Amino acid sequence: MKLLKKLIIIPALVFLSSTNIYASGTSDTTKYLQPKSEHIKEAIMVTQILDFFHYRDVDLNDSLSSVIMDNFIESLDASKNYFLAADIKSFQKYRFAFDDDLKRGNLVPAFYIFNIYKKRVEERLKYALVESTKNFDYTKNESFVFDREKAPYPQSVQEQNELWRKIIKNQALSLKLSGSEDAKISETLVTRFERTKSNVDKYNSTDVFEILMNSVTNAFDPHTNYFGPRSAEDFQRESSKSMEGIGATLQQDNDFTKIVELRPGGPAFLSGQINIDDRVVAIGQGAEGEMVDVVGWRSDEVAGQIRGAKGTLVRIEFLPAGRPIGSQTKMVNVVRDKIKYDEAKAKSQVVQYEQDGITYNLGVITVPDFYLDSEGLEDGEKDFSSATSDVKKLITELQKDGVDGVTIDLRNNGGGSLLEAISMSGLFLPGGPVVQIKYANGQIAKEDDKEPMFYSGPLSVITNRFSASASEIFAGALQDYKRAVIVGEQTYGKGTVQNVRGLNDFLREPTTDELGLLKYTIAKFYRVTGSSTQHLGVSPDINLPSAFSAKEFGESSKPSALPWDKIPAAKFTPLNYVDNSLLTSLKASHAKRLKTDQSMIDYQYDINELNKARAQTSVSLNYNTRKKEADDQEQKRAARVKVGDSLKELGSSKEGNYSINEMKDPFLKESIILLAEQIAAKKSKG
Repeated sequence: MKLLKKLIIIPALVFLSSTNIYASGTSDTTKYLQPKSEHIKEAIMVTQILDFFHYRDVDLNDSLSSVIMDNFIESLDASKNYFLAADIKSFQKYRFAFDDDLKRGNLVPAFYIFNIYKKRVEERLKYALVESTKNFDYTKNESFVFDREKAPYPQSVQEQNELWRKIIKNQALSLKLSGSEDAKISETLVTRFERTKSNVDKYNSTDVFEILMNSVTNAFDPHTNYFGPRSAEDFQRESSKSMEGIGATLQQDNDFTKIVELRPGGPAFLSGQINIDDRVVAIGQGAEGEMVDVVGWRSDEVAGQIRGAKGTLVRIEFLPAGRPIGSQTKMVNVVRDKIKYDEAKAKSQVVQYEQDGITYNLGVITVPDFYLDSEGLEDGEKDFSSATSDVKKLITELQKDGVDGVTIDLRNNGGGSLLEAISMSGLFLPGGPVVQIKYANGQIAKEDDKEPMFYSGPLSVITNRFSASASEIFAGALQDYKRAVIVGEQTYGKGTVQNVRGLNDFLREPTTDELGLLKYTIAKFYRVTGSSTQHLGVSPDINLPSAFSAKEFGESSKPSALPWDKIPAAKFTPLNYVDNSLLTSLKASHAKRLKTDQSMIDYQYDINELNKARAQTSVSLNYNTRKKEADDQEQKRAARVKVGDSLKELGSSKEGNYSINEMKDPFLKESIILLAEQIAAKKSKG
């Protein structure tokens, strides 16, 4: 048990072999990187901290060593474009030694693997720069397999050259389809590959160490991360929500930089046009600045181009999430600004819906985040900002407007304060346990709502695949108490709790070395029924068509995610506002609309088209074929509201009273109809 372990951080004597292990398979021109002394110290610290504090009670042994090595290789070459099969074979001698090496601070094998990678990148880019100046035959019927997850590593340089010829031709064809002339295409590709080479040349030993340590942390679970000193500064700046930019967190994704988080109240979130997993293709400064191709740039360099003075415009070209390389891109204009706290707060609107001669006034409260002004709370301020207090005020206003029922929209709400998840649940519950938390030592804590019910009227909650953490606690509690109808998609399934500590906090004596941060998992969430929200999340009572599968999006898409499990149920009394007869009725009417309501039919069609695009593993390299595919896609998108836009059009952009007929969001529209039917069913029962 972890409680019996004793954490002792001591300097380690690491004896590195005097043999030059970089000599094999490398050229004299390669600039080799070596670990620094502080990296040795940090490696020992991180492995000990994870062993002692991480929720997962697993030893750093040969089994985990194998996972770490696979993570490290994948983080360098996920598409299997650079390493040769012979390289991977030569690395196998380290497969079951990473655990022992890390415990004593021996980082030489990892740096050896990186230096081989660096050499292969240099070779590939040398080939790419020559190939980029050639004219391609776009009349030839050949295809490029871009999904290489299950593909083998190239066996020879000749096989690798053929792979890269198609990679470059595909990039050239994408540019041609965008309207670029041959000379401009060649210029763009050369600039792109020269930039990639420059970025690789800029890698330093700290960058390599950070990649390695995240390969270690990811072996424990996907929400445990190491941040080097520079990354730690970015993390703290983003966490403070005080930066000026677009309010998005970026991450490297092979040659692209992708969006991994949108800050509620930030310009990107408020634009309604930027989605999680969109990939940045090019950036332009101001209304007329030249669009600079950023494929192959490091994510921190892309972030540097996106950040800028408040009030200035940045134009960003994206390859939309889920679309294959070579698909139609989108251009988004964003004005840089700080996070607007008012925009990040809960908002309400009244929607009118007529059914069977009865007009229903229905309140919609959109909660983008479970926010809490913790400083105001600690200082004892009377009116400190919180999601609960704002939602309470909004409900009061809606009741004055005479609404017949309320729906809480939690789509894309990634979580926030646990205290807020509990207290906001309490607005709709009569008191009792809301969530259970199990810690690494086996201790289980029950978190109760102690306030009386504030709103007892008809209630529904809207979720989607990106409703996570605190959203799942709230929706799960209201579902378990049978208080509200949950409508939408299965939620993300993040049922873990993290802590963030600076490595300096673990030292007995201060150091002048600049050390990083460690975010690690310390506990798991459980519903009052005893079921973990991990993986399963919250399954809605009424499932709406979904464009996002658990396999591709959410906790279940992470190989190292902690497992689902169950603990004893807490003592609670269901309210039974929602019973089986109500749900049966709602499911039947919803199933009928799926076949008869045009907006739902269009919505399902768009989802099917998106899933077809995601299922693609290859693209044609024939110009006429690709042009026809692009034209067909554009015609289909123009014919109806795109599913991507519908998913982001949360209805929060329009305030005040309006009719359901004005609503362009089919997801919200169907939820409103279901709420009206819930109210009608309650009235019919008396």
